[in-house]
Amino acid sequence: MPVDKPSELDRWSHLYGARRRVIACATVIEEMLPFLPADVPREVLDFGLHLRPGGLKSALQEKIDEASPTADVLMLGYGLCSMAMVGLTATTATLVIPRVDDCIAIFLGSRTAYRAQAEKEPGTYYLTKGWIEAGDSPFDEHQRLVEKYGEAKADRMTGLMLKNYTRLGFINTGQYEIDRFRDYARRMAEKFNLRYEEIDGSPALVRKMIEGPWDEEFVVVPPGETITYEMFTRSDGTR
Repeated sequence: MPVDKPSELDRWSHLYGARRRVIACATVIEEMLPFLPADVPREVLDFGLHLRPGGLKSALQEKIDEASPTADVLMLGYGLCSMAMVGLTATTATLVIPRVDDCIAIFLGSRTAYRAQAEKEPGTYYLTKGWIEAGDSPFDEHQRLVEKYGEAKADRMTGLMLKNYTRLGFINTGQYEIDRFRDYARRMAEKFNLRYEEIDGSPALVRKMIEGPWDEEFVVVPPGETITYEMFTRSDGTR
């Protein structure tokens, strides 16, 4: 008699109550904190590491190796992130990562929601509170250019960086007071002739990573296995 393939819930349910630890980007951890139990340790990595995917990969592998002896599960608050996840190896702990290209999908609540936005308006530059605070966008670079080249030249240079964008989408995840960040996004949209739109975010994917189930929306990597690109492109929940 054939044996049914175990569901994703059955496959990983024994780990939901195991010793867990979070390693997350500074922009993602804020979305996780409202749902993260106080006894779950967390390690926050600087957003600037994204500028060097190789450096991000090295930093993550170092943190994975350091944390593995004291955790059974490491929840990574990242997406594929310019291939930085590919090549990471789970040592003695299981890795759990959202199966998304980058953190935009995390903020929107799912890869499906991200795809819907991309189909609706592909020329969108996204901002969140975390990205604004990280200070790593064309709008922050504009201020540095003003100091170096003056307002007029800086405006032209920033305009070139944004030439393929028509909309500035501010993602409101509802996890913090946003008036100051909303005002900033509106001002930047007006200055650079982008249509401002506030997009409802969702904590659904973050909550699911913390509480389970780890189904097809997640890459789950058991100890001893290495992350591959194919793990992120599959949609059937297999490794």
